[in-house]
Amino acid sequence: MIWSALQRYSTLVIQFISGIILARLLTPYDYGCIGMLLIFMVLAEAFIDGGFGSALIQKKNPTQEDYSTIFFWNLGMAVLLYLVLYFSAPVIAQFYRIPLLCDVLRVQGLILFIYAFNIVQRNQLQKKLNFKVLSIVTITTSIISLVVTITMAYHGFGVWALVTQFFLMAFIPALVFWFYVKWRPQLTFSWQSFKGLFSFGFYMFLTTVLNHLNQHIQGLLIGRVYNPSTLGYYTKAFSTENLASTSISQVLTQVIYPLYSEMQDDKDRLRNVIKNVSGAISYVSFPLLFILILCAKPIFVLLYSNKWLGSVPYFQILCMAGFAVCLQAINLQAVAAIGQGKPMFVGAVIKRMVGISAMVGGLLLGGMKGLLIGVVFNSWFSYLYDIYLVQKYIGLRCIEQLKDVFSILFFSFLVALVCFAFVNQFKINIFIDGIIRALLYVVLYIIGSYIIKPMGFVYCKSLIILFLRKTYVRSRDAYICRFKVQK
Repeated sequence: MIWSALQRYSTLVIQFISGIILARLLTPYDYGCIGMLLIFMVLAEAFIDGGFGSALIQKKNPTQEDYSTIFFWNLGMAVLLYLVLYFSAPVIAQFYRIPLLCDVLRVQGLILFIYAFNIVQRNQLQKKLNFKVLSIVTITTSIISLVVTITMAYHGFGVWALVTQFFLMAFIPALVFWFYVKWRPQLTFSWQSFKGLFSFGFYMFLTTVLNHLNQHIQGLLIGRVYNPSTLGYYTKAFSTENLASTSISQVLTQVIYPLYSEMQDDKDRLRNVIKNVSGAISYVSFPLLFILILCAKPIFVLLYSNKWLGSVPYFQILCMAGFAVCLQAINLQAVAAIGQGKPMFVGAVIKRMVGISAMVGGLLLGGMKGLLIGVVFNSWFSYLYDIYLVQKYIGLRCIEQLKDVFSILFFSFLVALVCFAFVNQFKINIFIDGIIRALLYVVLYIIGSYIIKPMGFVYCKSLIILFLRKTYVRSRDAYICRFKVQK
């Protein structure tokens, strides 16, 4: 988990710096153009993976035949889907009324071949919990792509700088993993192996497609109804909020899915892990999101300049969805780990039908704010449905999770209310105002935690103490060992 955390937060810092610099060099229009095509790229990648990546991790002892079969399946799908994107590019550009998108999509679509070439190797590293290599490669890739993208943006390449960034983020890891992982495909394709993995992976694939469609349909709707700049404001608001709502949960979920799979036959242990992790993520993520809501305007002005102020109201509403987003993967991956692919797919259909209806209805009734309210509703509905699945198939009652989560949410909200009421009385500089709100929130939250002792606080505290104790013991033992060797 330490290596996973290092990877995630190092990448966040790099993305953070990248976002600041590129937002000053590029325009909302540039970001909007990329946002319009994102739904087509992520859906194509989902079709290439086909859920087989998760199936290979979930399977306890995959064979060389399994890996080779999926490798050639991925490559075949990449060829097919690139041809679809290539010939559909003029139609898509006409749909958005932006001719430039035709060339952009055809070039960006080449990433599909790199993605297909890389899936099996990455899954092998994840299955073996080799997050050290994954972390080093990801961090190095982020730095290289950042330097190249900023250079191109500075020299006026505009949207092509962002296309290059996506390309490098795919190409460098694929190259490194190919030489690092000693596995090589055999010239074989087993239909028996394919069908065995397909039985689980198919439902994971359909679930992933629906999830991507649900997550990125906003770009399709906004890009069609409004202009690229409006979509650019939304894209920047979404990406900034996404750093907070998923940064902590992604560190854990990278690790807990393989671990969930190992304990899939021990439901008592699985229930305990879900409950503890859910409480810990709530305790850390909720105050972070409330601080961002309180300090949204100074954050955007400081980081991205005044030209991005149009993103602030979108960002604040999206943070309300972030409370649920940061908890969804914990429950969903637990259901996936015990092999319940079909219920996950049925649940995904229900959640996405409700979510897409809410967003489209919100857009028609209330414009952009209506669509954003639909996004918030969609996130919370998805979370509630996920904990229902956990209750049904794992036995952890919904009320147990909701009691812990909503107690922390209510406590975090009260602290935010006190901070807003206090600081709002003074007319001070926008940046000083933001600093005071953030610092006051942290102080009050920590003091309140020691007084009321929420479950997430107790669990996080115990983890920190355990980690420090183990670190001390290891250091002491290493010192004694060196002393004996020298003696």
